[in-house]
Amino acid sequence: MQGSLMLDIAGTWLTAEDRHLLRQPEVGGLILFARNIEHPRQVLELCRSIRALRPDLLLAVDQEGGRVQRLRQGFVRLPAMRRFAGRANAEALANACGWLMATEVLAVGLDFSFAPVLDLDHGRSAVIGARAFETEPGAAVALAGAFIDGMHQAGMAATGKHFPGHGWAEADSHVAIPLDERDLDSLRQADMLPFARLTGRLDAIMPAHVIYPQVDEQPAGFSRRWLQDILRGELGFAGTLFSDDLSMAGAHVAGDAGERITAALAAGCDMGLVCNDRAAAELALTALQRDGVIAPARLAGMRRRTGDGLDYKQHPRWLESLSLLRRAELID
Repeated sequence: MQGSLMLDIAGTWLTAEDRHLLRQPEVGGLILFARNIEHPRQVLELCRSIRALRPDLLLAVDQEGGRVQRLRQGFVRLPAMRRFAGRANAEALANACGWLMATEVLAVGLDFSFAPVLDLDHGRSAVIGARAFETEPGAAVALAGAFIDGMHQAGMAATGKHFPGHGWAEADSHVAIPLDERDLDSLRQADMLPFARLTGRLDAIMPAHVIYPQVDEQPAGFSRRWLQDILRGELGFAGTLFSDDLSMAGAHVAGDAGERITAALAAGCDMGLVCNDRAAAELALTALQRDGVIAPARLAGMRRRTGDGLDYKQHPRWLESLSLLRRAELID
């Protein structure tokens, strides 16, 4: 049985407390942060120790590029996605970057990175900014689609975030509750377009901790209107839904951590993330144990292919991708 809670650990190896927590069947995933990572070999050994304990756990990381990449020492420093915009061979560069990112992440034993960002860069949101591919929806679709294709070619499932778009709301949902006052038609014509046009190529979607009051009074990640009626119904998305981190301030409208994960799953999320707060993760776990939640089978599809180990740097495509990105001065 796949659990519905994704949590984190404090260090670069598993403690006895971590092992006890990860053995709970309601825990279905673990996400690594920079504090868990020293170098590729250490990450590979950490992942192997987790697999020995729970072979079924989904192991994730945020390795978008730019300022959001947890794997650094011994890994390629990826460019921010906004740097592809306007280049003559932008799609080829995005494809190479997606393949390269996925190959490195898979090689150290992780299943996937929560990528790519499909938000539009309206020049308003500091928390999105250069994480977005483009301002114009069609251009964002082309670049993100090429990046997703690269991920798939490497064997990794792709997660689009943050539905239906976080690029207009100015507040940072890590520390506040952002509002986007636009109506549904305006969102359909702009920020929702990358999600709508890439629905068939995305394996998972992560909703935003943003309230769109003209559509629903709840943040998108807690809204059946957004997740069931619009995303599943109108857009026909059949893949996995991950909540954004339920410890973020934008999620606190739903109550304590137990109430938050219950609300997220009731709205339609398949797995809830509770990060950087062990007490909150334990509260969420208690709620799932009380309710007897069983996660949907589609979560298993997020695990596409086991990495080949740390010899990937001899792969011809690795060398070609590095060369392409270096010639464009996107990586060192």
